[in-house]
Amino acid sequence: MEPDVSIETSCMIRIAVLPVGTVPASVLRDYFSMFLRHHTIPLAAISSFYTEHQKSPFAQQPWDAGSIRFKFLLGGAPPSPWEDFQSNRKILAVIGICHCPSTPDLDSAVEQFAAACKSYSSALVQRCFAFCPCDSQLEDGGKKEDVLRLFPPADHQTLDIHLQTMMQEIAASLLMDFEKWVLKAESAGTILKTPLDSQASLSSEEVLKAKKRRLGRAQKTIGDYCLLAGSPVDASAHYTTALELARLTGDFFWFAGALEGSVCALLMDRVSHIDAVLEDEVKYQYNNVILHYRKSFIQDNAQRVSPLSFELEATLKLARFLCSSYLCRRNLSKEVVELLTSAADGGKSLIDVNDRLVLFVEIARLFGTIGYQRKAAFFSRQVAQLYLQQDNKFAATSAMQVLAMTTKAYRVQSKASMPDPPHTKKQTGPSHTDSGKMHHHLVVSLFESQWSTLQMVVLREILLSAVRAGDPLAAWSAAARLLRQYYPLITPPGQNGLASALNNSAERLPSGTRSADPALPFVRLHSFPLHPSQMDIIKRSPTKEDWWAGSAPSGPFIYTPFSKGEPNDTSKQELVWIVGEPVQVLVELANPCGFDLRVDSIYLTVHSGSFDAFPISVDLPPNSSKVITLSGIPTSVGPITIPGCTVHCFGVITEHHFKDVDNLLLGAAQGLVLSDPFRCCGSAKLRNISVPSISVVPPLPLLVSHVLGGDGAIMLYEGEIRDIWVSLSNAGTAPVEQAHISLSGKNQDSIISIPYETLKSVLPLKPGAEVILPLTLKAWQLGPMDFEIGGGRAAASGSTGRQFKDASVPTLLIHYAGPSTDSGDVTSATGSTLPPGRRLVLPLQVCVLPGMSLIKARLLSMEIPAHIGKAHPKPMHEDDPTTETVEESERKMEKRLVKIDPYRGSWGLRFLELELSNPTDVVFEIGVSVQLDGTDDNNLSTNQDGSTEYGYPKTRIDRDYSARVLVPLEHFKLPVLDDSFFMRDFCNEGSTSSSRSSSFSEKNTKAELNASIKSLISRIKVRWQSGRNSSGELNIKDAVHTALQTSVMDVLLPDPLTFGFRLTRDNSSPQQGSDSKDSVLANDMTPMEVLVRNNTKEMIKMSLGISCRDVAGENCIEGEKSTVLWAGVLNGITMEVPPLQESKHTFSLYFLVPGEYTLVAAAVIEDANDVLRARAKTDSPDEPIYCRGPPFHVRVLGTA
Repeated sequence: MEPDVSIETSCMIRIAVLPVGTVPASVLRDYFSMFLRHHTIPLAAISSFYTEHQKSPFAQQPWDAGSIRFKFLLGGAPPSPWEDFQSNRKILAVIGICHCPSTPDLDSAVEQFAAACKSYSSALVQRCFAFCPCDSQLEDGGKKEDVLRLFPPADHQTLDIHLQTMMQEIAASLLMDFEKWVLKAESAGTILKTPLDSQASLSSEEVLKAKKRRLGRAQKTIGDYCLLAGSPVDASAHYTTALELARLTGDFFWFAGALEGSVCALLMDRVSHIDAVLEDEVKYQYNNVILHYRKSFIQDNAQRVSPLSFELEATLKLARFLCSSYLCRRNLSKEVVELLTSAADGGKSLIDVNDRLVLFVEIARLFGTIGYQRKAAFFSRQVAQLYLQQDNKFAATSAMQVLAMTTKAYRVQSKASMPDPPHTKKQTGPSHTDSGKMHHHLVVSLFESQWSTLQMVVLREILLSAVRAGDPLAAWSAAARLLRQYYPLITPPGQNGLASALNNSAERLPSGTRSADPALPFVRLHSFPLHPSQMDIIKRSPTKEDWWAGSAPSGPFIYTPFSKGEPNDTSKQELVWIVGEPVQVLVELANPCGFDLRVDSIYLTVHSGSFDAFPISVDLPPNSSKVITLSGIPTSVGPITIPGCTVHCFGVITEHHFKDVDNLLLGAAQGLVLSDPFRCCGSAKLRNISVPSISVVPPLPLLVSHVLGGDGAIMLYEGEIRDIWVSLSNAGTAPVEQAHISLSGKNQDSIISIPYETLKSVLPLKPGAEVILPLTLKAWQLGPMDFEIGGGRAAASGSTGRQFKDASVPTLLIHYAGPSTDSGDVTSATGSTLPPGRRLVLPLQVCVLPGMSLIKARLLSMEIPAHIGKAHPKPMHEDDPTTETVEESERKMEKRLVKIDPYRGSWGLRFLELELSNPTDVVFEIGVSVQLDGTDDNNLSTNQDGSTEYGYPKTRIDRDYSARVLVPLEHFKLPVLDDSFFMRDFCNEGSTSSSRSSSFSEKNTKAELNASIKSLISRIKVRWQSGRNSSGELNIKDAVHTALQTSVMDVLLPDPLTFGFRLTRDNSSPQQGSDSKDSVLANDMTPMEVLVRNNTKEMIKMSLGISCRDVAGENCIEGEKSTVLWAGVLNGITMEVPPLQESKHTFSLYFLVPGEYTLVAAAVIEDANDVLRARAKTDSPDEPIYCRGPPFHVRVLGTA
């Protein structure tokens, strides 16, 4: 049997790849990987090397879509006795790999290659590829072009192209040789035999039958060569003939081979159209193949040679085909399992051990492909047992490697092959969310008691193979896992035997060897003999002024030896130790086995290196436990994590993690583990103690806080603003020299005024001193969950409001620190760093009641039609300041809120609609104001930053009523289009590469877009007032952000070009009444001009065009039915518009028919810069930037 067989194997040409001379292993692997990329050669690519000496027997050769497939065998393969039966088993080409720098003598390399080729008598093509030759080798190698092919030194891509050309030449040579063989076989015939024929009796009847079968076998072989030549249609024809002849002569073995080849030809012919019908056809035909291989079995030959291997190979080929279809059709798994089970049963009759080995390997691989990991592991064990039957070191090593692959399925894998669990990873800060919790799914996946016997067998086999292979570390690991996990099922003599195996393996290991798999004893955390404190401690960074930024607190609960008189509560998750002072940790050891256990050393494991642990030795009698004290000294300030203990036992150093034992004990409590090792040793039940993270700090100041006016909850409506006062007192023994206020928790933006300067002005705050801090609060918006939680708790307690405040109130964080240890230098001679700081957590007790609510916000647009007239007003940002009266100022104020100019052009006015609701029992007055940057106007409020705030008339909303407010957004549009909006992300890039700048640009453009939306929202204020003392501001951030998400660029940015039309006729022109002062007469030449304004800060060169359409939208200027004549130029007008200025173009129109017309100006910008491309939302530098102006209406009156 052969490994890795499939239906497509029949169409693959086998090529032996041999190293010639001295070739380093890494270089050989690199060259061989290049060959593997050229396993398929299209027929269309070999036409330049192919020569048709006579009419090709491959009449249906698919030159356009066909291909020739190669199968490269590194090192070659011995000849097969079945080469006549299956031509694809022949080595048809030999390629030698010569590395010229390692083999300078090319003559000897050619002789060595020629000698190696003699072992492959069936090879039709022989080539020796010499890589990286020097100049002298290039000259010498040119004389040996018949066999030697030189690859001059080049980059990897060039070598790959050169190799592809050589492989195309080999494919063409093989194709021509196939043609010669087929023509010879068809004309003269050939004698084809198999080991079945050679073993048969040579009676006269058998000789006569062999002559009749010769023709059918020849047709089958010709079909094989057609497949190898990449012509599946020709192969199918010859296979059909061979099937008929084999059926007539009863040659079942060759009938099965021909049928197998016909299925391969069918798949090759329809390789891109595989469907369910084809899959059913393949299954049917391969079942016939298996049946006819079974029919060819001859009882007399059963002990010498049997077709059983071909029957099993056919079964594996069908199973592999169904596995590839299984990825798309999951219902095929049952058929695959049946085929593999049948193959496994048939493997019992195989004579050759190597055949059984290959069979079980393939069955295991296929079971793994369809996800049957435990079946795959079972057959992998069969492979390992076959290896163990061979009494040599290499076979034992192979068995050990195969068994190592099964350990994951059997849940006995070594920790070295497992990903690091979260509790073993080094962490800069502790994670308290999962501390003290046992994950049930982790326990179930690691411990399965019903697999105990099988798991023990697997570990014993690994131990045996490791001992035979001479791998003491693998043997020690297997014995450690076996003893630690299954000690209750092992008798005392067996336990002693495993202990001896551990000691014997350790003797063969160097001193200090570490293993990832712990043995004995079992170690669990018992307690920490320290006392708690009530303040968070933050590490200070001496290199940063804001030392609190980015630092995580040590947790809500702290242990410290300074606290006295408090009970020992080991359930808390944080410890504080002092540098240079000894600390102690209590751990419990258990030895549940029947022998004395000597622990050479055990000490606390600290990965950070800031802790000196003191090792001790322990003796544990059989079936006993002991609580011991492990000690050490912290050596530096910072966090310390103790995941477990380091144990030196049985001659090997291992790490024992507390978390593993906690999971083990939980599994024992739930019946998932065989037993509890501590209960077996008589130890009392101990609740789980999670491993804390430890911080090392010096003495620090202590701040105590309270709210003036009482500690009760403050009742506020949503959005209400109120002042409160907080008192801070230093109750510590050291002064507070540094302090900073920050926010945490939910609704941080509800604190709108924080007294940073007040706190800094009283520093240093001496012991016993007090400071009062004023705060301004703004009540936040309540969410649906707040109402649900509040309603549920209110029903239980009978109160409202306070029940849901704790989940959503903001928290005031005050980070503070005392004086430095060394005033002149940050680090002293002893190595001590700045003392850490502390954090005061002050939750603000606020109860928020439902108030004025924003139901939704949406963006509305309005189009203003434009009319052509004589007037062309100035742009809206060019207002001349003049002296105004109060009435004019009010009109100007209204004009700034909504600007409508019907002669500027048809542009979209955008409004932000806010729908407000009052669900309370009080009345609210709503005021909307907009903050704009610009000059100050009369009667308008001016902010401290120089911006002007425009207010709307107030809206009154009674209880249980709603109202809508419109906010025009036109005055937010920027007057000039420049790179300040698009290119801000490039200002700090420096000389980075273009690809990196592009990636940053994509991220920062989105960030700038969100920043622009936030900036726009921050300038819109919706304020309310209820009564005299209650006032606030409505939160509209999220709703407005959603409404503006897709249209913010259109709101903020102007078009690069704006277009306008106006009439330029004299005032003496005849008109028809006052209503027609902006109208045009028919049959009259009307002079006009188009005005183009450049809204950017750079010169724009463009090509301008003007079109005119009637009410039906038809072009009135061009075409056979044009109704408008013109004078001047309307298309292809080249213009250059200076920055922030206008340019004019004059023309005249002559309207033949009265009616309504529309003029539209459009321009194509030439040499657009990055700003214009960004505004047009295009990234291609070759894509033209097209700007189209708004339509302008022209009313043409008839001449009466």
